[in-house]
Amino acid sequence: MKIQAPYALSLAATLVLAACSPAEQKPAEAPAPAPASAASEQAAPAVGETKRIAITAIVEHPALDAVRKGVLDELAAQGYKEGENLQVDFQSAQGNTATAGQIAKKFAGDNPDVIVAIATPSAQSMVAATKTIPVVFSAVTDPVAAKLVGSWEPSQTNVTGVSDELPLGPQIDLMKKLIPTLKSVGYVYSPGEVNSTTVLEQLKTELGKDGIEIVAVPAQRTTDVPTAARSLKGKADLIYTSLDNNVVSAYESMYKVAVENKLPLVAADTDSVKRGAVAALGVNYHDVGTQTGKIVARILKGEKPGDIAPERMDKLDLFVSKKHAAEQGLELSDALVQEAKEVLE
Repeated sequence: MKIQAPYALSLAATLVLAACSPAEQKPAEAPAPAPASAASEQAAPAVGETKRIAITAIVEHPALDAVRKGVLDELAAQGYKEGENLQVDFQSAQGNTATAGQIAKKFAGDNPDVIVAIATPSAQSMVAATKTIPVVFSAVTDPVAAKLVGSWEPSQTNVTGVSDELPLGPQIDLMKKLIPTLKSVGYVYSPGEVNSTTVLEQLKTELGKDGIEIVAVPAQRTTDVPTAARSLKGKADLIYTSLDNNVVSAYESMYKVAVENKLPLVAADTDSVKRGAVAALGVNYHDVGTQTGKIVARILKGEKPGDIAPERMDKLDLFVSKKHAAEQGLELSDALVQEAKEVLE
């Protein structure tokens, strides 16, 4: 049974990391872009005109699948319907960065109207493969550190997109509400994913302010995730999971470890609560896709990607699971349950 309770958290994202701007040639100056509100009111697609988009994702799992669905749902709402006036080519790299590179080269050769790159590794491969075709990244935690764009300002290149970066303050507050005596936080991560290493450095800084230790364990492959999680027994009070694609892909195996060792899982994406996390304060990834789809539509209607600033999400939702909490040795407070947008019994 699900109990619905309204919960919304508006915030201003403040974490911006500096990174070197990729060496890219700037296009010729263009007229000033129309405001976002005006862009959304542009005329519907011309009758008989078919647009082509390509979508690539580093792997398929519920959060990234929700992004893709959100993109297509928003495009349909704006008059671009797959099978009618929209041609869509989707390919997953199945967690393999070499495959992501091959897909990027193929899409660059296909020359679609827009390419949507979901998650950091796929976005990095795609940006390396083309400097002319519009690339819209999505579900990338820090596009600056990943060197997709030089800053959070309009890039004046072929790249823009939507970040899923989360402020860690509210995440840490949630951990403390779950375990008031919190002393150490476990973190399983992929050392090759920039989004995961960025979150690790932020966790070290923010947790350190409260004297809380971060115990980080690398997992190179999806198959390494349960072993890494198991190694945290006796070393951490809980495990925090970001949107690390290897980790999220192996969430069910992490859940088993959490139950066996009474080591609660706290997630950054709400989809993980259904798959075993005790709680998550995160973005809705269908909403991430919807916001990404709005940018894609603006480009299809004539705006230049380099004139559109990369965007962040501005709303977090709290999901909790009483069942998973009990299995992992926790009891959720009534106050926390009342705050949640969705509670799984």
